[in-house]
Amino acid sequence: MAIALTTLVEEADRYLEAARISDYCPNGLQVEGRPQVRRIVSGVTASQALLDAAVEADADVVLVHHGYFWKNENPCITGMKQRRLRTLLTHDISLLAYHLPLDVHTEVGNNVQLARQLDIIVEGPLEPGNPRTVGLVGALAEPMSARDFARRVQDVLGREPLLVEGRGLVQRIGWCTGGGQGYIDTAIAAGVDLYLTGEASEQTFHSARENGISFIAAGHHATERYGVQALGEYLARRFALEHLFIDCPNPI
Repeated sequence: MAIALTTLVEEADRYLEAARISDYCPNGLQVEGRPQVRRIVSGVTASQALLDAAVEADADVVLVHHGYFWKNENPCITGMKQRRLRTLLTHDISLLAYHLPLDVHTEVGNNVQLARQLDIIVEGPLEPGNPRTVGLVGALAEPMSARDFARRVQDVLGREPLLVEGRGLVQRIGWCTGGGQGYIDTAIAAGVDLYLTGEASEQTFHSARENGISFIAAGHHATERYGVQALGEYLARRFALEHLFIDCPNPI
């Protein structure tokens, strides 16, 4: 079955409430391809590797979390950007990208989806009173050591995380997928035992150690694989389309 590209884009925009969220990039349709859609290929980032795989898969739409045209980005279409856009335009493939709308969504969002993968019970936003904050806070059903939780993260995400081990057992957890290390102080204020994100900065270690909490950096790419998959599956079910998630390895 095929549907109009405009119908797919309108539904994705509506479902994610993309127009309500201020972001660092345009959300929604970034590159327009053929007018009819049968097959969606999803991935974390619109890298050349993903685009080449989408061409091989005969995709009509590439759906990603990390697209193009970021604020303060050089606007010139040269080098890597030219090659990526040429691939899309030559093969008449659309690029559909959602950044913060895909982080915060309550059903297919990166943070909610990661919680489901790791068996964390979601309690609410990381910042009290701000339901649109990116991160979340929640709890494990039973307390465990930070090392045991880190092993769970490794088993689920398929990569060894960076662990800074704090004091005591872990039950209350704050998390923000991707590059959310800057929220560690918000997590500390929320009273968590452990803060989980994708990346770490030099000062993250000191914040965790001096406040007695555990910290895990599990990988920007690894923690953001699940939202775009869930969104692709939602759209595929909604319109009886084919959907294929392609995971291009990234150690960061």
